[in-house]
Amino acid sequence: MNVNQSAPPVPPFGQNQPIYPGYHQSSYGGQPGPAVPAAPYGAYNGPVPGYQQTPLQGVPRAPPSSGAPPASTAQAPCGQTPYGQFGQGDIQNGPSSAAQMQRLPGSQQFGSPLAPVVSQPAVLQPYGPPPTSAQVTAQLAGMQISGAASQAPPSSGLGYGPPTSLASASGSFPNSGPYGSYPQSQAPSLSQAQGHPGVQPPLRSAPPLASSFTSPASGGPRMPSMTGPLPPGQGFGSLPVNQPNHVSSPPAHALPPGTQMTGPPVPPPPMHSPQQPGYQLQQNGSFGPARGPQPNYESPYPGASTFGSQPGPPQPLPPKRLDPDAIPSPIQVIEDDRNNRGSEPFVTGVRGQVPPLVTTNFLVKDQGNASPRYIRCTSYNIPCTSDMAKQAQVPLAAVIKPLARLPPEEASPYVVDHGESGPLRCNRCKAYMCPLMTFIEGGRRFQCSFCSCINDVPPQYFQHLDHTGKRVDAYDRPELSLGSYEFLATVDYCKNNKFPSPPAFIFMIDVSYNAIRTGLVRLLCEELKSLLDYLPREGGAEESAIRVGFVTYNKVLHFYNVKSSLAQPQMMVVSDVADMFVPLLDGFLVNVNESRAVITSLLDQIPEMFADTRETETVFAPVIQAGMEALKAAECAGKLFVFHTSLPIAEAPGKLKNRDDRKLINTDKEKTLFQPQTGTYQTLAKDCVAQGCCVDLFLFPNQYVDVATLSVVPQLTGGSVYKYACFQVENDQERFLSDLRRDVQKVVGFDAVMRVRTSTGIRAVDFFGAFYMSNTTDVELAGLDEDKTVTVEFKHDDRLNEESGALLQCALLYTSCAGQRRLRIHNLALNCCAQLADLYRNCETDTLINYMAKFAYRGVLNSPVKTVRDTLITQCAQILACYRKNCASPSSAGQLILPECMKLLPVYLNCVLKSDVLQPGAEVTTDDRAYVRQLVSCMDVAETNVFFYPRLLPLTKSPMDSTTEPPAVRASEERLSSGDIYLLENGLNLFVWVGASVQQGVVQSLFNVSSFSQITSGLSVLPVLDNPLSKKVRGLIDSLRAQRMRYMKLIVVKQEDKLEMLFKHFLVEDKSLSGGASYVDFLCHMHKEIRQLLS
Repeated sequence: MNVNQSAPPVPPFGQNQPIYPGYHQSSYGGQPGPAVPAAPYGAYNGPVPGYQQTPLQGVPRAPPSSGAPPASTAQAPCGQTPYGQFGQGDIQNGPSSAAQMQRLPGSQQFGSPLAPVVSQPAVLQPYGPPPTSAQVTAQLAGMQISGAASQAPPSSGLGYGPPTSLASASGSFPNSGPYGSYPQSQAPSLSQAQGHPGVQPPLRSAPPLASSFTSPASGGPRMPSMTGPLPPGQGFGSLPVNQPNHVSSPPAHALPPGTQMTGPPVPPPPMHSPQQPGYQLQQNGSFGPARGPQPNYESPYPGASTFGSQPGPPQPLPPKRLDPDAIPSPIQVIEDDRNNRGSEPFVTGVRGQVPPLVTTNFLVKDQGNASPRYIRCTSYNIPCTSDMAKQAQVPLAAVIKPLARLPPEEASPYVVDHGESGPLRCNRCKAYMCPLMTFIEGGRRFQCSFCSCINDVPPQYFQHLDHTGKRVDAYDRPELSLGSYEFLATVDYCKNNKFPSPPAFIFMIDVSYNAIRTGLVRLLCEELKSLLDYLPREGGAEESAIRVGFVTYNKVLHFYNVKSSLAQPQMMVVSDVADMFVPLLDGFLVNVNESRAVITSLLDQIPEMFADTRETETVFAPVIQAGMEALKAAECAGKLFVFHTSLPIAEAPGKLKNRDDRKLINTDKEKTLFQPQTGTYQTLAKDCVAQGCCVDLFLFPNQYVDVATLSVVPQLTGGSVYKYACFQVENDQERFLSDLRRDVQKVVGFDAVMRVRTSTGIRAVDFFGAFYMSNTTDVELAGLDEDKTVTVEFKHDDRLNEESGALLQCALLYTSCAGQRRLRIHNLALNCCAQLADLYRNCETDTLINYMAKFAYRGVLNSPVKTVRDTLITQCAQILACYRKNCASPSSAGQLILPECMKLLPVYLNCVLKSDVLQPGAEVTTDDRAYVRQLVSCMDVAETNVFFYPRLLPLTKSPMDSTTEPPAVRASEERLSSGDIYLLENGLNLFVWVGASVQQGVVQSLFNVSSFSQITSGLSVLPVLDNPLSKKVRGLIDSLRAQRMRYMKLIVVKQEDKLEMLFKHFLVEDKSLSGGASYVDFLCHMHKEIRQLLS
């Protein structure tokens, strides 16, 4: 989403907004909204959380206080709420109900780790008429529901529907006639532990921890005909088997006797024996594919229509509801990990340990393996064979952030200097000395743990071994005791066998009409005067060794001589952009302190010199060419900071044309929108990498600038792209300057080469990120900063051994900002397993999603977007089906069972599928999609985690004096209360959502106005007020911004305001306007896919 524009004047309700074309008001003014695109998982849009389909009885509900666009443009009849509109506290995506179903106390806990792990065979429900409401209530009173007086362990499953209750079943039985017989493929599990004669559920050995659900949709053959009709949408959901799970849902309310019951009372089915202790209640399996009416569909999908023609009176019973509280909650998982693992330091001494989640604050103690801040893996237990890996389909990948910034409490990697001999390495595979190597023969030789080669220890490195076979000096040498450390490189590791010069920064400023008119040039020149004092420096150096140079350009280039001996800067113009050269050497790159007066004079003059320009055309490729040639002439590496405003249409190499075409979306040619329109930039990027010239691009477009093409050079040189659409100094100044300061000051390694070595059995086969590769092993980076990651995928080329495990070593050779050539080494040892259960027990979902998003975002360059989406869904289904088939205890096919470590895979994957790159809404521009695609390609795991599943924090719930962040809530509209204020962040955007019923005192304290109506929508700065709430909220915003790699611009959104549509785009558990499925729908769809694979 592009949220960088300032809020435009408010158009009348219902009209298209200027900056978000295609968005209508959601029937706020009584006008119909746009038709929502048909969801990709049609069959599952019927029974969606929260709606009981009942006739409206008594007084109709008041109009909703907030709405989403109706699913259809037709107006609902008077007194009836149209689809997609919902009041506060209701749940969206379905028909409304007159009385909202309340949950039973049984849905309090998903389960406790102590619950017994059991599986039960599918048992047919005995024939018999359904119970009356009173009888059901009586039965419920006698059952052992967790949280009630009984001592039975709480349910650990995640049921579809109220987790441990029969409440919804009470309204879901057909009113007459016996149950039809179940098709063989669909026998539902009856886990009420009724001890059906002759069938005792056996106890089994515990599989890996899992979460299980029961799908309301079976996807199997339809039920044989029944005497009475089954209303569309009705079905029985069986509850999950009791596989321990630590997610808990909020307490619910009891269902009053008789609520929402229809039809005459009939006697209950026979109960065979009292419930056995330790077994959880489960409802019956699902009845075939009947579905409730869905938005955008004429009738329930094929197969359900015949129900209406069966004899018998129509009975409008509520459809089966999948309770959003009963499916895995990212918030709960994050909270549990913080509570369980946040207090103890993570010690890296043990092989194959899964680290705490990226959302947990924890300290790392390096005891021989690299910190998870440097390397995170998709699994810490790798299958021993390639056959196992193919069967599981879990990608084996590592997300490596070689120069990651560490918190102040953790020590930076030690620098080891071995003098002229240089670092010790294996003679065969060239792996560097590390704690994983084994010393033998009294310390005279060492065996390489990567390739098993035996090497001699040089005399100057020799040391005796202790009684355990360890060197006596192991703890005195970082390379023998730590997972991460640095070596000083010798001259052999330098280009042309010559130590490098310190790097240089060149600022290249667009001075065309657009840049001058917006005030950008004046703002930038003013900022550079002070920013040049903060160039990165080495350790305790008094000043930075980095030299600086300046170029301005429009259709021609202007170079500046800022030599310290000059009284005034001199300008030299190069108008032959087709054959670019640098007109001066001496005086172009200078030391800031020596030339300060001349530089200040130049920065004062630039805005004045071009103040009256009428030149609108710009060049782009010659600008980068010029910067690279300047670094080449100075024989140093460096970085170009390019500030650019428009599509380069002037006659010159790299000239581009406007090729933006929205008609290509969802066609086979859509991939061309992501590809560069000319090969000029790839060639240029290759030359830049060879010179160690990294490019950071700051874009300020008012219209299409072809980000896909302009970002090629930054992408291939290890640089960054920043984009400020419709830049206005008053609105965007803080964001731009903050990004610029951080970009100039952060630690960068120049002219870098990275190689990942592995022990025998696996090898690195694929790489993702911002870099260039001229061969299959070396990742070449003109620059690599502390925010950039390189993601590496591994494949088997031999069998692995459970005893020796699998080893990774990442070696990065780079030039520091002081011009020192260094090697940074990160080592990690992983376990190997012969059992699939061990693989699934040691996976990390956040890293898996990081890899899958990068895989998909690269895929759109060569494949239709739909193919990419289908590939992701298929892979996810295969991963979960393999677990279900090989690791979970046998249970009814109606249950969805997820591995404990991967229970969030469906919700996170759905967020990736709904993202702007893979499923753009009408208001997302081609440039936005190319920008996000480029951005995600080098994000680390923490950044993709919050980017795809934003954090939603209630601001008025926690105590005023609390210094900690308020606990987050799930990213869904049903979690918003109109009496509260919420803060939402995703690493790029920051929203403050204000409910319409917020107390007047709160509004006054935060916004300094007396009522909700006086708050300015689209406000980007909170007033600085001297009260606890204002201080707390502003402090929270500052701390969130400090955590993220980009400055997040604030947007204040009022409930039911036009900007709310933009805010709702980030409520990722809900159905999206662009047709993305809700979390509940997608979970059902995944279940269907898994069942198809298993059958």
